[in-house]
Amino acid sequence: MRLQLVGAALLVLVARPGTAQQTPPDHQGQPSAPEPTVVPEPPSVPEPTVVPEPPPMREPPSVRKAAVVPEPPSVPEPPPMREPPAVSESPALREFPPIAPSTRRVSGRFHSEVAAYSDSSHVDVLTPSISGEVRDDTAGWSARGQYLLDAVSAASVDIVSTASPHWTEARHAGSVEGGGNRQDLGVTATGSFSSEPDYAAWAAGGSASLDLDQKNFVLMAGYGYGQDTIGRSGTPFSVFSRSLTRNALNAGLTIVVNPSTLVVVGGDLVFERGDQSKPYRYVPLFAADVAPGVPQAASIGLVNTLRLPERPLEQLPLARDRYAIWGRYLYRFSTSTLRLEERLYTDSWSLHASTTDVRFLVDRGNRWNWRSHVRFHAQSPVSFWKRAYTLTDAGVPALRTGDRELGPLWNATGGGGLRWRGGKPRPAGWTIGADLDLTWTSFLDDLYVGSRLAGIFTLSWEVEL
Repeated sequence: MRLQLVGAALLVLVARPGTAQQTPPDHQGQPSAPEPTVVPEPPSVPEPTVVPEPPPMREPPSVRKAAVVPEPPSVPEPPPMREPPAVSESPALREFPPIAPSTRRVSGRFHSEVAAYSDSSHVDVLTPSISGEVRDDTAGWSARGQYLLDAVSAASVDIVSTASPHWTEARHAGSVEGGGNRQDLGVTATGSFSSEPDYAAWAAGGSASLDLDQKNFVLMAGYGYGQDTIGRSGTPFSVFSRSLTRNALNAGLTIVVNPSTLVVVGGDLVFERGDQSKPYRYVPLFAADVAPGVPQAASIGLVNTLRLPERPLEQLPLARDRYAIWGRYLYRFSTSTLRLEERLYTDSWSLHASTTDVRFLVDRGNRWNWRSHVRFHAQSPVSFWKRAYTLTDAGVPALRTGDRELGPLWNATGGGGLRWRGGKPRPAGWTIGADLDLTWTSFLDDLYVGSRLAGIFTLSWEVEL
């Protein structure tokens, strides 16, 4: 009875890293999440993604912090590099109070949504997606799949500063997941892919869960492997490409404290090997006596006046290890639910981040559900970060980047959403929803940009079959 009450009220929020709520542009930390394509959350490393929370040239922010990441995810979450699929939590979570169980053994759900992202850096993304699920709770198995399309239009300062024209691009991504339960043991297998003109990625993973003490404690552990191929638009991968591999581990513990309270804690480890440098990103160099006077958020004209003729491509370290610990607290009131989440992140590039997320959901009868969302993220720069790199007698700096998401920044997000349930519970129950999140990011030491305002609006529709 103790678990049933919580499952009916609280677990509504534990999973569902969200599809469109992924954090707009990818960021470090959570990473979103990094929106993001990883073993995403629970929470993902990154929506993110990660999430997430994401984030430059030929790499517009993903509006999904999280189908692929994770969670993140969002605006700043650890840079959302397409990460393996997240180890999922309970697939049966709902945003409304649970409906009466179906008399049929096999049930299903279909979900579609359209997310629109836009920011002050002149990056726009439209993301339609569909997903479906089939499950048999009596036999203990479930299967689901998802497909999404990111249609990107960009003319950001990163593009303009290199005299490149406005461009558009499409990214296709999909994932499948299947799992089963036998008594107290549950297993899940996942797979995902992502494809765009200059980037291809795939990932596979699995997880296992164990119920203890009449399901008052649930242990979970998962592993994921992913491989990305980075290229140049218009150039076959056989002519130019770089490979990035990713091994991700995560583990978590869910604790049913009482019929109204749920606590979830966990951690993520991600080990990346390969060259993540962007083949389109050029880094301006300055004379040693000029660099200290280069202002933050300088205009393109001023930078071109002060910089040297040399402009090498970005070069990042060939290995990156990411570490994150996180915790969630959920409390169910009579007609509302509070969810608090904190995530601490660090990596071998010396980027340290903290992400705090608060959500409050209110039920208005069996038809209406209203939610509010507040999120704050802050991070330090990577060890090799510089606003203005210098050319010395020793030559070009061995490590250099123009990715402002690797620099110091803070980010605040606020928003809310509404859900309305129509029809009968089953087999024709359906839900429509709308969400809006606004994000303000302050870049504390970037050469071109001082701040960015971003918004993501999502319309969704779901039907119980």
